[in-house]
Amino acid sequence: MTSSKNVLANDVEIKGVIKFSHDLIIDGKIEGEVVSDGSLTVGENAMIRGEVKTRSVVIFGKIEGNINVVERCSLKSSAILVGDISAGALSIEEGATFMGKSAVGKKIEAKPAATPAAPAKAAAATSAAAPATAPASAAAPQS
Repeated sequence: MTSSKNVLANDVEIKGVIKFSHDLIIDGKIEGEVVSDGSLTVGENAMIRGEVKTRSVVIFGKIEGNINVVERCSLKSSAILVGDISAGALSIEEGATFMGKSAVGKKIEAKPAATPAAPAKAAAATSAAAPATAPASAAAPQS
């Protein structure tokens, strides 16, 4: 099975939602949302105003909007991004412009977020219990 790359040339302008399933190269102007399980390449002439939600993205052009990718987001030296990034991995080349917040790594579930509080309580309980158990254990070897 061959992987095909679809191209939106620099003379293409689209307003609305773009959905694709494999790989897409955009070198035109997009105003709206870009959604895919595939990989997106934003060319040097491209301008996207809107959300980008894909598996991965490589940016050479300009994006004004938030990016949410499962795998990797790569900002090349000519990239300009004004918006927030949520990605499994992030690379930013020297010369790229990024104005926003980033969240990189695996998404944290609600249960692990509650877990750090539990060790703190357990540590407090252990330290409170430690003085009571320390003399007993200290007394045991002396007997």
